[in-house]
Amino acid sequence: METDNRHIVQKVTVNLCRFVLGATFIFSGFVKAVDPLGFFYKIQDYLEAFGIGEWLHPILILLSGIGLSSIEFCVGIFLFFGIRRGMSSFTALLMMAFMTPLTFYLALFNPVPDCGCFGDAWVLTNWQTFGKNVVLLAAAMVVFRWRKQVVRFVTSKLEWMVSMYSFLFIFVLSFYCLAYLPIFDFRPYKIGVNIPQAMEIPEGAKPSVFEARFVLEKDGKQKEFTTENYPYEDSTWVFVEVRSVLVEQGYEPPVKDFYIADLNTDESLTDRILSDSNYVFLLVMHRVEEADDGNIDLINEIYDYSVEHGYAFYALTSSPRDAIELWSDRTGGEYPFGIMDDITLKTIIRSNPGLLLLKGGTILNKWSDNRLPDEYVLTDSLDKLPLGRQKPVSDGRTMGYVLLWFILPLLAVIALDVLVVKRRARRKAREQLSFEKEENIH
Repeated sequence: METDNRHIVQKVTVNLCRFVLGATFIFSGFVKAVDPLGFFYKIQDYLEAFGIGEWLHPILILLSGIGLSSIEFCVGIFLFFGIRRGMSSFTALLMMAFMTPLTFYLALFNPVPDCGCFGDAWVLTNWQTFGKNVVLLAAAMVVFRWRKQVVRFVTSKLEWMVSMYSFLFIFVLSFYCLAYLPIFDFRPYKIGVNIPQAMEIPEGAKPSVFEARFVLEKDGKQKEFTTENYPYEDSTWVFVEVRSVLVEQGYEPPVKDFYIADLNTDESLTDRILSDSNYVFLLVMHRVEEADDGNIDLINEIYDYSVEHGYAFYALTSSPRDAIELWSDRTGGEYPFGIMDDITLKTIIRSNPGLLLLKGGTILNKWSDNRLPDEYVLTDSLDKLPLGRQKPVSDGRTMGYVLLWFILPLLAVIALDVLVVKRRARRKAREQLSFEKEENIH
């Protein structure tokens, strides 16, 4: 009796750990898969922190990130459904055995501010991440040690269907989000956000203090300047980039680094853009050297349209002046440029280039380079077009579509398993039992 009770407790514990581990892997893999560029940027942060950022080609890093998030998602699905028990439990243990000491190192030395294990959907401190990984490592050890006690929801005959569909689903979803922007926007610059309001600090809260640092180059050497010691009168310095540096930590509003400087005068364009009661187009290219120019004719047409209808149009980048001039010469772009922090630009939109439409500081719409509005859409002034109204966004409806495309096919597989495969197996078992009884009688 005591042995039976111990076996029941062990089985319950193993399956509880399996569900916790599976759910965590599914969530972690999914939020990174829907934001492949965000995960790509995080991997780059890791590589640069360890001094190996230039060892790998960006395309290889991007594809590796998509592959890792897909593996993580599928391992979670396998654990949740109780299929591929040996492979999934070993992979989960291997991943946690690697990530736990890594996050301990991050917690101690803080080379990157957060590990990015849940993307931008749920940001944890490095110590919180390490504590979470310790728990998951223990769960992974339990599941791997007693993996045969993991209860199956799908028979071995149909597990290949769940495996193949899971990989296909998550890969297609990642590449879709890479081409057409993430289907879930967890960042502070989502559609419908009023940027000035998102920058406000509640009354009585102590704000964080940031300082703009301008990186200039002269005689092959780079040097940082602030607004106080900027060499305005020395034209021999060449602008490289501008970045915001945290001087003193305080309350951080959702939007905290939105500062745009005019390329030619270095004056702030922030208030002019955010207070404009008319429509404003923002072409975001975090680095013009890396921007895709495949749709540059369409971008120039949108600029001409904005000029014709009296709408402001700015290109935002963190690139140096010579790179901007090269872009303008190559593409024929006549739009003015504003200089902005590179990380902020990457956060605003996951496309290079990407386009935003603002009005009164509110983000009305966002487009990737592959889905820019064309002449067939821009047929009149924006106030007369659906394009001029805020795009309706519903995370609930989007999640419904995701569940429709993923859960329903899996439920169909499970129904097939229960109604056909398992019923057929039970019938064969009964027939075999009847045959054995007849043999015993004779």
